[in-house]
Amino acid sequence: MRRFAPSLSYPTGWSPAGMFVRACIALILGFAILIRPAAAQQILRDAETEAFLNDISRPLIEAAGLDPRNAQVLLINDPEINAFVAGGQIVWIHSGLLTSADNVNQVQGVIAHELGHIEGGHIIRSSEGIKTATGITLVSLLLGAAAIAAGGGEAGMGIMAAGQQAAMGKYLAFSRTQESSADLAGARYLSKAGISGKGSLEFFKKLQNQEYRLAIPQDDSYGRTHPLSGERIAVLREVYEPDPAWNTKTPPELEQRFQRIKAKLFGFVADPDQTLRTYPLSDQSIPAHYARAYAWHKSAYPDKALAETDALLKLRPHDPYFLELEGQVLLENGRPADAIAPLREAVRLTNSQPLIAVLLGHALIATENSANFPEAEQVLRAAVAKDRDNPFAWYQLGVVYERRGDEARAALATAERYSLMGQEELAMRSAEAAMTTLPQDSSDYLRAQDIAMAARGMMEKNRKRK
Repeated sequence: MRRFAPSLSYPTGWSPAGMFVRACIALILGFAILIRPAAAQQILRDAETEAFLNDISRPLIEAAGLDPRNAQVLLINDPEINAFVAGGQIVWIHSGLLTSADNVNQVQGVIAHELGHIEGGHIIRSSEGIKTATGITLVSLLLGAAAIAAGGGEAGMGIMAAGQQAAMGKYLAFSRTQESSADLAGARYLSKAGISGKGSLEFFKKLQNQEYRLAIPQDDSYGRTHPLSGERIAVLREVYEPDPAWNTKTPPELEQRFQRIKAKLFGFVADPDQTLRTYPLSDQSIPAHYARAYAWHKSAYPDKALAETDALLKLRPHDPYFLELEGQVLLENGRPADAIAPLREAVRLTNSQPLIAVLLGHALIATENSANFPEAEQVLRAAVAKDRDNPFAWYQLGVVYERRGDEARAALATAERYSLMGQEELAMRSAEAAMTTLPQDSSDYLRAQDIAMAARGMMEKNRKRK
């Protein structure tokens, strides 16, 4: 499991002049915050988790009439129980949601709901709600400003406040309608895929319990972006219970995979002491070994982490993800040569899964043995051919090129990395450096040219925003 920062960026500073403009922008930004993606979280990349999310979401994606090759479910490091869509066909799931879910059916219910937002085009249509609310705000601010100019200061402020309240109410009603629509769409997808809606109801009950703990009034949803969980449960129960899929059981193998992934994620993101309380040493199950291996590893106890991986491999000696974990622990504790064998086997068993292949490439380079560099280049080139969106893979490939004196391709790999990280100026400079020596009719030259052009365009767009 790896952390990567998403290449999303938003303006962090505003300098409007005058009270009128500040009031307009403050309210408009207030609406935008309701629908924007979280820019600060880290993407969590893990081969086993991504394979699992692909498997459980594929039937739902197909039921929604979307192409599984274009839709994705990705994980971000955030302890809140939440999921969202933010444009495109990507469902973002918070780590807190996965670790809080009791079973895979609950996660599928959440994914189905978020696919309802994608299929309904809700992110695009949210601009309609913002536009309407902003229009109400601007009119009230103009009327309020006129009243203040005429000497009615208190009346003018009252007009402004009432207008802002009306605008917010208009947008929140729009948002609640979208959420209800996504609920019903998700129910259709679950039914079409032959998946029970029990997990969906169970998860809404979890959210309802949270509302109780936070003392959120349960008799009025006004002022909320989502309908109350109790309202949603009542509506969906009428849809789910008569459905032929209501009593369909989750395949045991799928549930076992979920419990493994939940445990490894918990061990990765939670405080180690909390992990050891949740998965005590007396628990000798596969999920418990998995969670403790990550907890010991992040606590800098490599021997204890390796003891847990040994226990896992005794139970399942040919599990590629257990082999991957053993290689990761060895590599990250200064034993790259020992990490190569388990990582090679993991790569072989997963048909060169790119995230695991990058780890193998890293181990080969970290040995500082030049005899390992050709293999490192081979596995890294294959990895980026399958998954170009991994900055660390491009970094490692750049290291290989630099070590063998290929400065042009080292610069191109660096440009790829900076482009993914959203560092446009560095991407442009690296791409231009690569173009000075790459053959002009080569595919690498054209790629460097594309990166430089895209970076310049983004830099120009950013300058116009300021």
